[in-house]
Amino acid sequence: MILDTLDNLKMYIGLNPLFQKVQEFIQLHDLSSMPLGKTAIIGDELYLTIADAQPKSQEEAVVETHRQMIDIQIPLSGTETHGFAPLSSLEEATYQEQDDISFYTRPPQTFLSVCPGEFVIFFPQDGHAPAITPVVLRKAIFKVKNQKTNI
Repeated sequence: MILDTLDNLKMYIGLNPLFQKVQEFIQLHDLSSMPLGKTAIIGDELYLTIADAQPKSQEEAVVETHRQMIDIQIPLSGTETHGFAPLSSLEEATYQEQDDISFYTRPPQTFLSVCPGEFVIFFPQDGHAPAITPVVLRKAIFKVKNQKTNI
């Protein structure tokens, strides 16, 4: 998991060949003015979803992971809290292959807040419980195909 400011996103482009495309997309588009829904950037390998996350408490948050994709999540309209739990501490409850998502029954024990102007990257080994917020929150979610690099 990585939490940082959008100004520093360029520091992480060596972690995945598609991260450079994410940075370029952000530089060319105003994410906060994009419509709700999915925007394909490179087919199924890289896409963006603009979503309105519904309010959720820490107790209601459900930990999830993705086997094939990396999440880069950016809150747009306010601060978003995420629960975190390493995959090695989780026992898988369900996996939905068509949506590349696993859900877990163990609640997160660690929480982090992400403000507008910041991003968080969740890799396949990072269990995360997104959208802990007291109000509806607009957010950008880049889904990036997990690819091996030489790093």
